[in-house]
Amino acid sequence: MSWAVANECAERRFGSAARKQIIMFLADKASDDGSGIWCSKGTIQRHTELSESTVKRTIIDFLREGILIETGRRHCKNGYTVIYRIVLERVAALEPTAEPDIDTGVTVNPVQPEPGTGSTVNGVRGSRWTPNHPKTIHKPPTRRREAEEEVEDLEAEKILAAFPEDRIRDRRTTLRLISAAVKAGVNPDDLLQAVKAYAKESEGYTRSKVCFSDNWFKMRRWEKGLARVQADREKAREAEAKGRASLAEWIYERHPLCRHITNRQIEDLIASKLVTPEQVRAAGLQA
Repeated sequence: MSWAVANECAERRFGSAARKQIIMFLADKASDDGSGIWCSKGTIQRHTELSESTVKRTIIDFLREGILIETGRRHCKNGYTVIYRIVLERVAALEPTAEPDIDTGVTVNPVQPEPGTGSTVNGVRGSRWTPNHPKTIHKPPTRRREAEEEVEDLEAEKILAAFPEDRIRDRRTTLRLISAAVKAGVNPDDLLQAVKAYAKESEGYTRSKVCFSDNWFKMRRWEKGLARVQADREKAREAEAKGRASLAEWIYERHPLCRHITNRQIEDLIASKLVTPEQVRAAGLQA
């Protein structure tokens, strides 16, 4: 996804809600120069929930108007998919959505160009500038906040580095999505393992099957790998608990294999309250 292309399309008028919805969907698939869009009309129809005839007619209109051009074709199971490019110069020439500045002339009591000085009921003047005023001076970030942001950036970079290099697209957006996932409570190490698992299982995939980094994180594809990591961790915990239970059973029965139990394992069994120091000594071990 290219935020630059999406923003450019969002700020222009395309004549109807359907046309705007379709161009925004295509912009979501584009690279920064507007190229690399391959998705069938059926895909567009499913995601926009518009009728198939509306999608086909709009694509034809965009091609005729020069907003879209065909740059190639990709083979797929149903034949081929056309590759499009959004012509940014043509989009920039469209009417902007922003309201024009209207000069209403001088009035008897002209509106003040600056915000008011606030309430003076108690003799205290309010703030001269609103928080979003260009002349508002914001406090610089603290060193602690800068350090936290630096750590988050390093974590995001480390996670992105595990993603297949040939599929990394729009690094800024991808890093922002990774940071958002971590801030939402996802363990960075678990997310890293999920990315590594995807890289391993998708190794050797053809380009038609792969997913670029920005879309992969945007669609939260890492959740599948995360669930697998958590499932493996749960299996490991179960295996560890089963192993402890077996060691405790040896101690209960004073089995000859008790002599293979290490001091660290004995301490762990006592801490887990699976055995008592008396039972350990009765089995001929030192508690």
